[in-house]
Amino acid sequence: MRAAVQHRYGPPSVLTSAEVGVPVPGRGEVLVRVGAASVHPGDYFVMTGEPYVLRLVFGLRRPRHGIPGMDLAGVVAAVGKDVTALRPGEKVFGWSTTGALAEYARVPADHLVPVPANLSLGEVAAVPTSAMTALQAVRRIADVQPGQTVLVTGASGGVGSFAVQIAKAFGAEVTGVCGTRNVELVRSLGADHVVDYTRADFTRAGKRYDVILDNVEAQPLAAVRRALTPTGILIPNSGRGGRWLGPLPRVVTARVRSGFTRQRLRPFTSTGKRQDLLTLADLLATGQVTPVIDRTYPLDEAAEALRYIGAGHTRGKVVVTP
Repeated sequence: MRAAVQHRYGPPSVLTSAEVGVPVPGRGEVLVRVGAASVHPGDYFVMTGEPYVLRLVFGLRRPRHGIPGMDLAGVVAAVGKDVTALRPGEKVFGWSTTGALAEYARVPADHLVPVPANLSLGEVAAVPTSAMTALQAVRRIADVQPGQTVLVTGASGGVGSFAVQIAKAFGAEVTGVCGTRNVELVRSLGADHVVDYTRADFTRAGKRYDVILDNVEAQPLAAVRRALTPTGILIPNSGRGGRWLGPLPRVVTARVRSGFTRQRLRPFTSTGKRQDLLTLADLLATGQVTPVIDRTYPLDEAAEALRYIGAGHTRGKVVVTP
């Protein structure tokens, strides 16, 4: 099969298109014929090996799995032992732990759910990691309730575009922060209010929010807290940071400061959960959430897809098709 392969950490140029063996599903696993995959900033960080702390998980000297990517959608080609919930020929989407930028991927069966009938493989491939991050921030971390006010920075990006829609689905009054070219996009996602950060500073506008999901972290923590209600929740979520520890110093600072204020500063790391993916499938099926696709690249141009991700300012998601 064809796959995007990397043998060392580095910029997108380390990726090459190569012929590799088709993986064999083990116990509890499924072989998926990939119809589409998507990439996100986390994939870019893993490819480069920076921040270096990531290498403790993904391989100290080189990537443990030579095929990058996590999120995918496709058709079940074969099932391993003890898999009873999925059958060959079924359309599924979810996340892989051994690489998604290939014609076939080996995936734990409990990382996959059926594709809603009204969506294409390209659309659902854009969902797993970014939408689960948004769902977990809105529901598990913030426990957003109807009538609450929620502000989302980076509202036109991968996580942000899902967060705006999910918060609206939960009954919140949503404000999205984005650049000028994305104002209409964010409004079309259902945002009640849109702040163009090139023209206004939400931290100085005098408006206070129950929840702020800060996917950009362009403002100092003290400034963002000015826009929180006295008992509001701030969720920092940019992933930005130094070459060694990434966002960890900011995470520690936020948690320490939470102990001295009624405002809650809640940085978190999202985790893949099948039940969350089922919730998202329901939101997709009912039209409450619609993936935003910025660009689609062929598999042979996976390096360009990740280069585009690394440059920032994507509108929604970037998809790769075999």
